[in-house]
Amino acid sequence: MTSLLQLSRGIDGLTRAIGRISAWAILVAILVSAVNAIVRKAFGISSNAWLELQWYLFGAVFMFCAPWTLAANEHIRIDILSAKLSQRGRNIIEFIGHFLFLLPFALVMTVLSVPFFLTSYRSGEVSSSAGGLTIWPAKALILIGFALLLLQWVSEVIKRVAIARGLMEDTQGVGHQAAAEAEAERLLAQSGDDPAVKPPALQG
Repeated sequence: MTSLLQLSRGIDGLTRAIGRISAWAILVAILVSAVNAIVRKAFGISSNAWLELQWYLFGAVFMFCAPWTLAANEHIRIDILSAKLSQRGRNIIEFIGHFLFLLPFALVMTVLSVPFFLTSYRSGEVSSSAGGLTIWPAKALILIGFALLLLQWVSEVIKRVAIARGLMEDTQGVGHQAAAEAEAERLLAQSGDDPAVKPPALQG
């Protein structure tokens, strides 16, 4: 199990690094959009390539940050229910979700994305819009994104097994709402210890 946990940590590190780098594509997309708008308004010049580049960048963020979001346990859950379940109950739900929903979806999309990308790459497919970009890099993003999601599935299953065996702490137990409430209580306690933030009636 130790070697599997090391594999899980390696996968988490990979998806985390790719996700953090890909998140910067949002800034690039904003800059591209701003420059495109300024040039179009000022000089009356525009190109479909600029618009399609924005789509590519947003696509990269979505596809590459999804595995990172899964690794960070930030996908949406119904916390009000999850927080009331036992660790065993949460594990059962997670296993059902991973094996019945995430695995088939990620596996099917990865397999289907291979010919989808290869056909586009071999034909040198380009956009049907005038001045558009080459299409196959966008399809490569889809393939790589789902492959990373499938890889992250492996890591999540390993962690679920480790939690079930008592080798890891279940970080999903508190839920986002409870975590936020705990953070609020911590901040209130901290401010209560600081005279500078106490109400005037309580000072001195």
